[in-house]
Amino acid sequence: MAITKKIRFEVFKRDYFKCQYCGKTPPDVTLEVDHIKPKSKKVTDDINNLVTACFDCNRGKKHIELNKLPNTIILNSEILKEKESQYLEYQKLLTKINKRIDSDILRVENIYNEMFLKYCFTESFKRVSVKNFVSKLGLNDVMDSMSLACSKINDPSDALKYFCGICWNKIKNNVI
Repeated sequence: MAITKKIRFEVFKRDYFKCQYCGKTPPDVTLEVDHIKPKSKKVTDDINNLVTACFDCNRGKKHIELNKLPNTIILNSEILKEKESQYLEYQKLLTKINKRIDSDILRVENIYNEMFLKYCFTESFKRVSVKNFVSKLGLNDVMDSMSLACSKINDPSDALKYFCGICWNKIKNNVI
């Protein structure tokens, strides 16, 4: 059975489109998929028995069995494992940051809700305005700005406009 295009591409991706014997890459060479244990030994086309090789290296090897994986495959495997580990840790950090941001936004919104019981922020106001203000001014300053706006203005819509004005003035004047 022939190696499918999908498996061939997966092998190339795994090996960074580089000959695992000599290290050459396209367009300098044409890449092929080689069997680590030769097909003459009646092995399958399992991806773990396949390696990226350039035309010259693959033809030079012929049906000789590799006794050891090329170092680049082992190194690539280790690099991929490390990348995956770092990616998972990064995702955990982003989740933690987003939870804190959501909590900060909720604290600002709670001040608004205490004054205007039937009103709440729109999602876009939360995600754009409040998030921006908290990142530029800090949570305490934004909460103080919301408290001030709600204590001075009796209309919910006008209070939000006043709140935004307070925050933008602080940002503009670098009063943090």
